[in-house]
This record gives sequence, structure tokens and C-alpha cells, in this order.
Amino acid sequence: MGTVHVFSLAGAFLSDAYLGRYYTCAFFQPILPIGLVALSLTTSFLLLKPGGCGTMDFLCHQPSTFESAMFYLSIYLIALGSGAYEPSLATFGSDQFDDHGDDENPNTSSKQQSFYSYFYVATNLGSLVAETVLAYIQNTGRWVLGFYISTACALLAIALFFLGRSRYRFLQPSGPNPLSSFCQVVVASCNKAKIALPEENGLLYDDPAGRQKPRSTAALPAKDFRFLDHAAIVTEEDAVAPSPWRLCTVAQVEDVKCVLRVLPIWLCTLTFAGVFVQMVSLFVEQGAAMATALPGGFHIPPASLTAFDILVVSFFIVSYDKLAWMLDKLNTPVFPPNFDLWKMGAGLVVAMAGMVVAGILERERRDRGEGHQQSSLFILWQVPQYVLIGIGEALVYVGQYDFFSSQVPEALKSVGIGLSMASVAVGSYVCSLVLTVVMAVTTRGGMVGWVPPDLNQGRLDAFFFLMAGLTAVELAIYTWVAKRYKYRVASD
Repeated sequence: MGTVHVFSLAGAFLSDAYLGRYYTCAFFQPILPIGLVALSLTTSFLLLKPGGCGTMDFLCHQPSTFESAMFYLSIYLIALGSGAYEPSLATFGSDQFDDHGDDENPNTSSKQQSFYSYFYVATNLGSLVAETVLAYIQNTGRWVLGFYISTACALLAIALFFLGRSRYRFLQPSGPNPLSSFCQVVVASCNKAKIALPEENGLLYDDPAGRQKPRSTAALPAKDFRFLDHAAIVTEEDAVAPSPWRLCTVAQVEDVKCVLRVLPIWLCTLTFAGVFVQMVSLFVEQGAAMATALPGGFHIPPASLTAFDILVVSFFIVSYDKLAWMLDKLNTPVFPPNFDLWKMGAGLVVAMAGMVVAGILERERRDRGEGHQQSSLFILWQVPQYVLIGIGEALVYVGQYDFFSSQVPEALKSVGIGLSMASVAVGSYVCSLVLTVVMAVTTRGGMVGWVPPDLNQGRLDAFFFLMAGLTAVELAIYTWVAKRYKYRVASD
């Protein structure tokens, strides 16, 4: 899951710097079904041995090194194919909204923000099928069938994407390579670090006519990250032989400042990403140790409870978007300008509550466990924690989409969306690190540890409370950072 979102950030850079949004989608989307076919074949011919294995009651043999290597090659192809194009797909979709040919039109901006919300809903509704229907199919051991259904869906998606080509609006990358431009500003700033910043008439400035003229440092749009202003100082050497690695425009410097300004906000959502991945990891383990049988012999697949998260997220986003639309029509300024930051902060609070509820439920589940048997507590008691995490997800991640897309320059919009997705990646790795450290500490002296294979012998509740505590610390830091954040204005 972390690697999917790492590829999202890499694909976003390729999109903004070289390929453009359409061609990034067109190049990476076909890799997804290739990975799924490879996974299907690997599962069918290498992993499902002996025949009929792969259910909760009948485990398969331990795979060989070659079989494991083929499995990991398949799933990392899936990660590349599903992750690298997603930020480009989001921004390419928003490019299609252009009222009267004016991207700065408030009506256009409103439609683009709504598109990001519905894009997130669409990806969640797609997951709903996977985490209910496919989870049930695979829970019964029919893994290959589940993977081929996924392959068919991926091929259908590619066909639909290319069928719309004649109607798309294409925006190719313009101006300098954003990644090179970013590096040039950093290198030029370091090269001229010992040169004092002038108070007036010393910085290169590109006016609308394309001419170069000096500009005072006091007149720069952003007063933070002053060190980077060194990159725009014009020296005698620059006047004779200008180099982009020694001299940058004010516009380049301001673009880098925009990216650096949002990074502290991004860092303050990493623990939430660690909470978010609990739904597809330890929440599922917790559910598998609870009573899952319904009358008639049907068992609820533990992974299918993520459906409650998806439904809550979809309902919350659609309701919020309709409310915002109604208030906009009524010209009622209810939401403050920094509402994206408020949403993310509220999401952290709700997520913290979700982990506390999960910890309380786990304590009750373990108390009702009978030795090494499943607990008598019914699995649907997990619904409240999924609902709370779902509300937090809607607030944090849609807030991130809106925030990053509006606070980074147009040339880096895919990177802004990629940053939002990359927080899940880093959060996944951070969560794995926390779990590793916890297990290393709690298994000293021959103890079982907090999260052993048999949860009845562990303290999973303590781990959930620890994640709630880390989220509380993150919330405090986030509040401090958000209060000091200076919003980017259009002229920046």
C-alpha cells in the first residue's frame, strides 16, 4: 500500500515535468492489467498447492524463493500500474473544466474542487466492490477468479479512458521542468549564500512583457524562506554569462517557497495515514478473532467491514459538496478561507477517537476470548471504529486534495495531489516501523508481545491506544503549524 503511493508521487513528477497528464495516464494504466494477469498466473500455477488450498481452514504450502519472487514482482507491477497515474488522472479530470476559457474563473475553480471530491468518492466506490464481493470470493479460496475479475475491470477502465480521447481538453507541460527548476533554486541559493541580500534593485524580475528588470527584496510576495532569495541576486558574473544553476527568476523562487510552505502541513498528517492503514491490517486481524457467523452458515469476511468506511466517506463527501453548492448559490460565506486546514484538524480529532474506540473494543473482545478460540463478541461491533476512521478520512484526505491543489503552482498541481497520496505511503511505513519497535520492546524477556499471531495472548488494545496518543501529539503540532501557515494568493 505504501509503495502504491510512492509510485503516485513519482508519476506526478513525470507528468508535470515531461509526459503531461494524459500521456502519463496512457502509459501507466496498461501496466495494471499486466500485473494482475501475472498475479493470476502465479497464484494459479505456483502458489495454490496442494489443490483446493487457500481458505482459512486449508492453508497452502510454504512458497519457494522463486515463487515468492514472482508473487512480489506481480504485486509491485500492480503498485506501479495503479499508483503512478492516479494523481495525473485527478488533475487531468480537473483540466476538463474550463468556463469561457478562463481557468481563473471562480465557477471553474468550484467545479474543479467538486471534481476532486467526486474523484475520491469514485475510487472508494470501486474499492467497495473489491472489499465486499471480491473479499467474499477470495475468502472461499477462489483467488484466481477474484484476480481475473480485477483484470477485467482494469481493462474496461482503460477502454473507457481511450474512448473519450476525441473529447478531452489537453494541457501540456509549459515552462521549465519543475523538478529541475526546484533544484536550480536550491543550488543557486547555496552558491550565493555569502552574498548579502540587497534592500533594493538587486533581484532579477520577469515582467509580463518578458523583459528583465531589478526588483526590491522588500517587494517580494513571500517574506518566508528568505535564504532562497539569494538565487535571484544578479551579480556581474551573471550579467556576462548567466546560468540557470546560478541565477533564477523571482517566479522560480516563489514557486519553490510555495512547495516548502505546504511540507510542514503534509508532515503533520503522517500519523493519520498510519491510523488509516489499520483498517486494512490490524482491524481485519481483530475482526478475524471475533464471531463472524450469521444464521444460515454465512460468515462475514473480516475485510468486508471496510465497506462501512467507504459508505461513510462517500455519503460525507457528497453531502458536504451539496451543502457547499447551496451556500454558494445563496452567496452565504459560512466557510472560512482556511477551511481546508480546519477540515484536516477535525479529521485528526475524529481519527483519534476511532483508535480509542478500537482499543476499548479490543479489550472487551479479549476478555470474552476463550483461550485460543475466537471471541464470542460479534464482528459488527467493529462498525463504530470504521465509521469514525471513515469520517476522519473524508475530512483529512479531501481537505488535502483541495489544499495541495490550491497551494502549489499550476505547473506542479499533479505533484500537489501526489503529495496527498504519498502521505499514505510514508504513513504506512511509519506504522510498520512503530509496530516493529513495539514488538521488539514488548517481546523482551520471552514475553509474547502486544501483537502476536494469537491476539488473545497479546495487548492489541495497548497498540491502538498508543496510536491514539501519537495522533494526539500530531494534532498538537499540526495546530501550531496550521495557525502560522500563510495562504498563497493568486498573484504568488
